[in-house]
Amino acid sequence: MDAFYASVEQMDNPELKGKPIAVGGNSERGVVAAASYEARTFGVRSAMPSSLAKKKCPDLIFIHPRFDRYKELSLQIRDIFFEYTDLVEPLSLDEAFLDVTENKMGISSASKIAREIREKIAERVGLTASAGISINKFTAKIATEVNKPNGQKTILPEDVIPFLEDLEVHRFFGVGKVTAEKMNRLGIFKGKDLKKQSLEALTRNFGKMGPHFYNIVRGIQHSEVTPDRVRKSVGAEHTYSENLRTSEEMLAKLEIIAEEVERRLVKNKIKGRTITLKIKYSDFSQQTRSRSLDHYVQRKSEIFPIITGLLNQDKLLLAVRLLGISLSNLDVQEADKIFYKQLRFNHPSFGSDH
Repeated sequence: MDAFYASVEQMDNPELKGKPIAVGGNSERGVVAAASYEARTFGVRSAMPSSLAKKKCPDLIFIHPRFDRYKELSLQIRDIFFEYTDLVEPLSLDEAFLDVTENKMGISSASKIAREIREKIAERVGLTASAGISINKFTAKIATEVNKPNGQKTILPEDVIPFLEDLEVHRFFGVGKVTAEKMNRLGIFKGKDLKKQSLEALTRNFGKMGPHFYNIVRGIQHSEVTPDRVRKSVGAEHTYSENLRTSEEMLAKLEIIAEEVERRLVKNKIKGRTITLKIKYSDFSQQTRSRSLDHYVQRKSEIFPIITGLLNQDKLLLAVRLLGISLSNLDVQEADKIFYKQLRFNHPSFGSDH
């Protein structure tokens, strides 16, 4: 979806159309969850601190997020996906992978399916969407950004390698700012530079991500579209407007978070065996402390004593700005795997059987 949260707010409140808006907190510790395209022209981006966003765009309008509304529309959009295929893997409320190799409409062109889906979203929901179509998740994901907003890009099998070779490395999945800077220092600026690196060199310089970089620049990715991704953890966390300095303050906050975690576990009928405490300090460094049990737990009365022990097991390094609790090793059943097949494309150079 195109600037999903912000676009929903502009759709529901016409007075916001054409104006720079940011969905998120307006406080000093606030973060932008989504920015309208009008705000993006000023350099405002999601995950940006609200204080910086306001400096970049003094007229920026902050809107408190309405996640129930976003979820409502997300489910409507997902229903449209299911008209074409059951192989839908949601990544978030506003993004999903679809495998349309064998689709319910019997359409041989993945590009045509994407166009129809985008038209139905605009007609039924009132929002615009962009699509990327290609031979694997990685390439399709990158393709969604090429003609945003309200567009689509198909990268045909024979075009994948030239496209990836010309792609700047910071746009590759798994390449953040620090990794991109390291690559640049090694003379790696585009995919073609990355492709010149041996598997050994990439592994030596980038550890376990080395084989990933080696494969994706060659168009190799075997990750299938998984409709029922197994939930790995359930948790909750909170960022505080003022730093927490004493264990008493933190335990009071953690008790509230533990109640929320219990609510989510009970609602989803899930229990877990590994309890993790997440701590983010005032300098943005992060620490986790975990304990695994020999039995499943779900209730705050079972979770909170463990959290208290984890908090007190080591001295805290600095004042704390964020606390979180999560449970993993859940008692959920493994979903059946659905294996990925290559997409078919409709192109003059080959028939509809490809």
